[in-house]
This record gives sequence, structure tokens and C-alpha cells, in this order.
Amino acid sequence: MVEIENIIFDFGGVIINISHQMVENAFKAMGVGNFEALFNQASQSKLFIQFEKGEITAAQFRNRIRELTSLEITDEKLDESWNQIILDYPPERIALINDIKQNYRLFLFSNTNIIHYDFYIPKFEREFGYSFESLFEKTYWSFKYEERKPDLFSYNQLLAESSLIPAETLFIDDSIQNILAAQEVGLNTVHITNEVDITDIFQDGKFNQAFLFKQSKSLD
Repeated sequence: MVEIENIIFDFGGVIINISHQMVENAFKAMGVGNFEALFNQASQSKLFIQFEKGEITAAQFRNRIRELTSLEITDEKLDESWNQIILDYPPERIALINDIKQNYRLFLFSNTNIIHYDFYIPKFEREFGYSFESLFEKTYWSFKYEERKPDLFSYNQLLAESSLIPAETLFIDDSIQNILAAQEVGLNTVHITNEVDITDIFQDGKFNQAFLFKQSKSLD
């Protein structure tokens, strides 16, 4: 049986709820009628990857969005719309993390950007009264880390920096491409879906290892 000593959490869709539909609605309300085409174009130009790896600034990101939309959108309005993806922190998930940190070394690895970070970090502190990052031994935010999932190097560097043994480490994420990459470097994984919440995979402050075997069969 695998002995889990360390847990690496994803953030969006795992700890905090997110909604891609809310972002789409917000941009359409600003007059971006071709939202899907805009973000496909931005993806093809690697804009989001650059932003999430800290290769461009928030100002450069905003200017590029204005170029793509041909709209004069203020920084404030653009940030407000961009942050519509961020929903709520379910208190039961935060309570769970506080509970299990007594039994495991906890880490966070998130593909994210400075605009979102500057919104959801103060939001947590307002709602819970303490620092979000205090929940973890170390946090790896892609725009600070300058590495991004699912690049294999990003996982291997994280493991080396924090002295983690892959076979003793659990990686939890809601994106299947990130799960499959984590498995390539030897991590144990749980894929969070609409049917599986992090509160489902722990019992009495311990990881329920049945999820490893259940999901390994479904991913074969």
C-alpha cells in the first residue's frame, strides 16, 4: 500500500470554485460578441501561457486584450470582468485543509496570473481572517514560479525544491492533462470532477487510498 506523506493541491476548481461561463458573460456584456474566437486567438498566440508564467506584465496583458477586442476598456473594467471567473471558497474545504495539515506536508501548485492572485488572496483574508498561504508549507503560483503545468519540468523542479519523493506524494487537480503529466513523473493522483470533491477523499484527517485505485482504473 502507498504511504502518502505529502499532498500537492491545485487551486481553481479544487479549493476555490470558478466559472468560465461567468467570464464569458462579463466580456460579452462589454461588447465582446466573439468571445470564443477572442480567446481561441489569444490561446494560439500563447498570451495566457505567457501571462501565467510571468513572462508579461498585467499592463501588457490588458493592452493585448484591448488590441484583440478593438475596444477601449479601462484597466478597472477589464480586471473586474477577468475576475468574474473567481467564485467562492467553500468553508468546508478550508476546514478540511486545516485538519489534514496536521498529518501531511501540504503544497499548492496553481496555473494563475497576477490579476487573479491580487483578487482572490485578499478575498480569502477578508473572509477567513488569516493568510491563505499559511495553509501550506509552500505555494507554487505559476506567475511567480515561472513554470506551468503540465510541463514535466515544472513538476520535477517542484519535487526537487521541496525534497518530495513522488511515490509518497499525492497530486490533486481538476484538469486531466495535469493529472496525466503528474503520473508521468511518478506522482499519485486524484482527478477532481463534478462528482468528486476534495472533501470526499479524506476521512478523519487522512486520505482515503481507495480513490487511487478507483481512478487508476478509470484512466486506463
